Amino acid sequence: MSASNLLHSIILSILFISCGGNSEVKKKQFSIKIHNTAAKIKLGESLKASIQNKKNIKIDSIQYQLGDTTIQVSTGTSFEKVLKEERLGNRFLKATVFFEGTQEVLTKKVTLLNDKAPKLYHYTIIAEYPHDQEAYTQGLEFSNDTLIESTGRRGKSSLRKVALTTGEVLMKKDIDKSFFAEGITVIDGKIIQLTWQAKEGFIYDLHTLEKTASFGYNQSKEGWGLCNDGTKIYKSDGTEKIWILDPETLAELSYIEVTTNTGIKSKFNELEWIDGKIYANTWQKDGIAIINPKNGALEGVINLSGLREKVKQHENLDVLNGIAYKKDTKQIFVTGKNWNKLFEIKVVEK
Repeated sequence: MSASNLLHSIILSILFISCGGNSEVKKKQFSIKIHNTAAKIKLGESLKASIQNKKNIKIDSIQYQLGDTTIQVSTGTSFEKVLKEERLGNRFLKATVFFEGTQEVLTKKVTLLNDKAPKLYHYTIIAEYPHDQEAYTQGLEFSNDTLIESTGRRGKSSLRKVALTTGEVLMKKDIDKSFFAEGITVIDGKIIQLTWQAKEGFIYDLHTLEKTASFGYNQSKEGWGLCNDGTKIYKSDGTEKIWILDPETLAELSYIEVTTNTGIKSKFNELEWIDGKIYANTWQKDGIAIINPKNGALEGVINLSGLREKVKQHENLDVLNGIAYKKDTKQIFVTGKNWNKLFEIKVVEK
C-alpha cells in the first residue's frame, strides 16, 4: 500500500470512529413535549407536558422536576401542574423516565411569567440636597445618618462617606486606576464594593474605609449593583439575573430572573433593599423597578422622568443611578451620575 493510500485509510478510520462507529452513543427512546403556547406559562396557569413514547416501551415510572424540586412521580405519560409560587424566568422541566431496568433523562426549557402587569408609580419631591457633580454615582447606601457612596470610571473611582444635608465628602478612598468601581452594600460592619469588568470585588472596614480583602466572581458576568436584606446579598450583573450571595464567602448561591407578565427583563444597575423588596435602577431608563426577591417578579415601576431636568445641565451629565433608603425614618433618596443634587422622594401610586 502506498503512503498516500495508507494515510487515506487512517483518515477514514478516524472519521468512522468519530462520526458513526462509537457504539456507546445511544439514541433517545423518548422525548418531552410542552403543550403550553410557546412554552410560556403565567403564575396561576397549568404547566402541561407529556412524554412521547413512539416505540410503546413499557414505562415503570416518570419523575418530573422543575429546577431542583421534584414535583411529581407517576406511571402515566401526561403531566400537569398549576404554578403558584415558583421562581420565574427561564426554567427547565426535567423528566426522568425509568424503564427496563434503566433510565433516560429528558429536559425542556419553559418560561415562567408573572400573572400581573407591574403597578405604575410616580413621585413627589420632598427635599433637595447638594451632591458632588463630579461623582459618577454607582452605589449609594446609608450607614446610620451618613451616606456611603461608590463612584465609577477608571482613574476616578472612589469610595466615600458623605454628609446627607450638605453633600460634604467626609472621608474618601481612591480606587486603583485599573478598576472601574460599581455598586456597594453595607453589612456586618463591612462595605462590599463591586468593580465592573475585572471580575473582582473589594471588602472594606466600614469605619476606616481600609481595604481588608478582595473576592472573585463566579458565574455572574460583571459587577453592577448590590444590596442586602441583613442575611443575604443580592447582586446585579447587567443580565436578567440577580444573584444571591453568601454574606461571609460572597459565593454565588443561586439567582432570580427579573420577569413581568410578558417577558424577562435585564440591565438592572444600582440596587437597594426597601421593606422586603429590591428597588433597582434600570440602566439608561428614568425609572426604578420594584422586584420580588423570592421569585423575581417585577411588581412595580416608579416613573422618575423629569427629575434629571431639575439638576444642573452640563456635558458630563449622565443617567439616573443611586437609591438610598433610610430605614429608621422610611425616607427614600435618589441621585444620578454627575448630578449636582440628591433628592428625597415620596413614591405615590399612579
